[in-house]
Amino acid sequence: MALGLALAACGNNPPTPDWQMNAKSSSERAANAWLGGNNRVEAAEFARARSELARTGRADLLARIELLRCATRVAALAFEPCAGFEALAADAAPAEQAYARYLAGSATAADTRLLPPAHQAVAQGVNAPDAALASIEEPLSRLVAAGVLFKRGVATPGVIAQAVDTASAQGWRRPLLAWLKVQQQRAQAGGAADEAARIQRRIELVLETGVAKMPAPAK
Repeated sequence: MALGLALAACGNNPPTPDWQMNAKSSSERAANAWLGGNNRVEAAEFARARSELARTGRADLLARIELLRCATRVAALAFEPCAGFEALAADAAPAEQAYARYLAGSATAADTRLLPPAHQAVAQGVNAPDAALASIEEPLSRLVAAGVLFKRGVATPGVIAQAVDTASAQGWRRPLLAWLKVQQQRAQAGGAADEAARIQRRIELVLETGVAKMPAPAK
């Protein structure tokens, strides 16, 4: 998920261009706003980040930020076409194209080596998804990987529990609601009425915070 926008280190390195710092900070604020349920702030910050990157005339950087935006959707089980990336796909590097297929749940064996290291373990570890997911330390990357596993139909109860715990620890209301609803649906399907009721009480607590209404996740 790296955008390639890291700040320059101290020392004799040349100053970091303004567009790079602005794009990095705006993209981070956009991701956090959407995960927190604030659509208005997300749209404004994403537009600002995209505008900064457009100053470079580099389609590869624009493709990366579009992928970041799509990745936040996957983290919250909001599966939709990654239209912004698709418009730039022809000029995207193989690694970005591989990551787009990964987000769509259709990564091939050849794509795996092009993915970020943390996601390589998930792409390869479908027979042990719990362990593969647990190996990812960065919270958003872990939620994205959990969303990919869910889309591929291999999300175990352990994967779902990890996603719930990760979203809760970060205070990311949108993915927390989505994953709690999945957890609740599985409890209901298994006849665990008490567990389903407990999860519903937790959902109501999250809804009290005013998060944007979420669609029901795919079953």
